[in-house]
Amino acid sequence: MCASESACPGPTHTIRIALAEDIPALVRLINAAFRVEQPFIEGERIDAEGVRTYMEKGKFLLAEESAGLGGCVYVEVTGDRGYVGLLGVDPSRQGTGLGRKLMDAAENYFREAGCAAVDLRTISPRTPLLSFYRHLGYSLTGTAPFAPDMPVKVPCHYVLMSKNLV
Repeated sequence: MCASESACPGPTHTIRIALAEDIPALVRLINAAFRVEQPFIEGERIDAEGVRTYMEKGKFLLAEESAGLGGCVYVEVTGDRGYVGLLGVDPSRQGTGLGRKLMDAAENYFREAGCAAVDLRTISPRTPLLSFYRHLGYSLTGTAPFAPDMPVKVPCHYVLMSKNLV
């Protein structure tokens, strides 16, 4: 028995790029991880077509363990900037540091692609995410209108954040 949870070794994760056959598992994971948004947004967060659309512009990095898919993060390179989104961790694995490991993997992906900075956005009601991303070195850079085609239950806007990689 470990003295504390932080002293216990956690599962070993393999980070890899998602393939087309991962789409059903990605849909399940993202929708489970984003259930916390149900008080703000109507319906599911994403469907298979949505994942395919993301995959046409960028990639998903997956964190796998022996029990299956533990988490994902979307990465997209545009010139010398990276965009990170849809950071999702299986609800049973949230709070274990897996989100941070996925963000580290995303930032390394961008560094290898020659990016100088990373941008992300969160939705305004998800205020705890701001401190999580600040802790990882991201700074507030502004706000933007929320997607007009996304059905919301409360007024929302995007909170924009960035981090320099060089």
